[in-house]
Order: sequence, then C-alpha cells, then structure tokens
Amino acid sequence: MHEVTAAERLAIARHPQRPNITDYINALFTDFFEQRGDRACREDAAILGGVALFHGQPITVIGTRKGKTLEENLKCNFGMPGPEGYRKALRLMKQAEKFRRPIFTFIDTSGAYPGLEAEERGQGEAIARNLFEMSRLTVPVIAVVTGEGNSGGALALAVADRVLMLENAVYAILSPEGFASILWKDAQRSGEAAGLMKLTAPELLALGVIDDIIPEPEGGAHMAPAQAIREVDRALRRHLAVLSKESGAALANQRYQKFRRMGAGKEEA
Repeated sequence: MHEVTAAERLAIARHPQRPNITDYINALFTDFFEQRGDRACREDAAILGGVALFHGQPITVIGTRKGKTLEENLKCNFGMPGPEGYRKALRLMKQAEKFRRPIFTFIDTSGAYPGLEAEERGQGEAIARNLFEMSRLTVPVIAVVTGEGNSGGALALAVADRVLMLENAVYAILSPEGFASILWKDAQRSGEAAGLMKLTAPELLALGVIDDIIPEPEGGAHMAPAQAIREVDRALRRHLAVLSKESGAALANQRYQKFRRMGAGKEEA
C-alpha cells in the first residue's frame, strides 16, 4: 500500500471541496445561533462562531471559515482572520465560560491575515491575548484541525484540552511555501519543505503536539464528507465525555501543564 507523503497530505488538506466549518455546524449541531462582531471594531467573516446544541448539550462552536468557490472565499478573506476575528472568538469563549458551555474550535487556515491594516489594528496582540486567555479557561476546550492549521492564526484557536487532527490535515508554524522561501529562497520547494516540517498528524501525535487522529475516508474527507463528519462526531463525544468529569480548576491547570511540557526533552533527542 502506498504511504501518503507529507506533500500529498498537504494537497488533500487544501482540497477546495473538503468539508468546512459550515458543513460541520450544519451536520453536527442543532439550533445554531451565530454571533457576530468583536464589540470594538467590526465583523470578521473569516471566523464563524455562535451557540448551538451538541446532542442536546449547549456548547459554543468557533471556527475559521473558508469557502468552496472563489466568491465564497472572497467574502471570508480565504479563511485568513484579522484581529477582529480573534477578538470575536475570545468574546465567545469568555461568554461560554460564564455560562459553563464547552467550547469546540474548528481550524482550517493558511494563517492570520498579514495585511498592513490588520497589523495596524493589533493582529499580534489579538493572537497573543487569545493564547493567554485560552490557557486559563475553566470549561472544556476541544480543537479540531480539519484542513490547514498554520502559524499563530491557527494556534489562536488551539490552546485546548484536546487538540485533534483529521488524518490528512496539517498543522505547522507556517506554510511549506513560507518555510521554503525563508530557508532556500525558493517557494517552489514547498513539497520538500513539507517533508521536513513534521506537519502531518502521525508525526505530531508522536511528538505530543496533538492528542488524537480522526480517520478519514480513503482519498480524503472530500471523497465521503458524511463519513468524515461522523468520525469527527464520535471523537468529539468521546473526548467531551472525559473532560466533562473534570472541575474547572483542574481543566485550566492540566491545559497549562500540557503546553508547558510540550517539547520537553526533544532537544536532547
């Protein structure tokens, strides 16, 4: 059997027909009520979030939003949030904590929007604030990397008790094109970069960066979306059942320790 390479997984993760946040919300949750705006500047369509029911339990769901057509992608800035999107996400997380609702995040982004106007409005601070505040939340937080999870733009939604990845998703400090441009001054070597970056789910599970891998249909989630979404549903239910037994203080402490331990001993190895 052919072993799927990192470059091949990257191509699958970027497939335009891969299930996106809208598909997951429509299939997994009921009574979804979208909430918009960061209460400071404006609405950011690159992040979708709100309150819903998951098998009858109230939850908060937040995700980076990509479209499947050029028109849809233009509306949501190709899934690249600005600072308003991250501030909206944090607003919803703090609301979830107030009302004791578990939080699910779905991540599929090439990174935070790198434009000048985003930097002017505090992109770096907004991402850093999310990392700080998520580390202290006292409700269960489960993050699912469904496609691409690149840079701080992904990490800003991924300081979670459980970080799950679909089998063909990728999760990295930056895109392979960016990595190749920095290292070799040649973005065309992105396939080679992908093989070096340890961005696939099996590699990241071995490193302790993620907690579980969600299986996909052969060929990728876009080949049988309903089957892929059922696997996500099973994983969310399984992990939520475990986390729901913990106290708020225990969740926050364990989450903090989880990220503090990350990478320990890897330098010597």
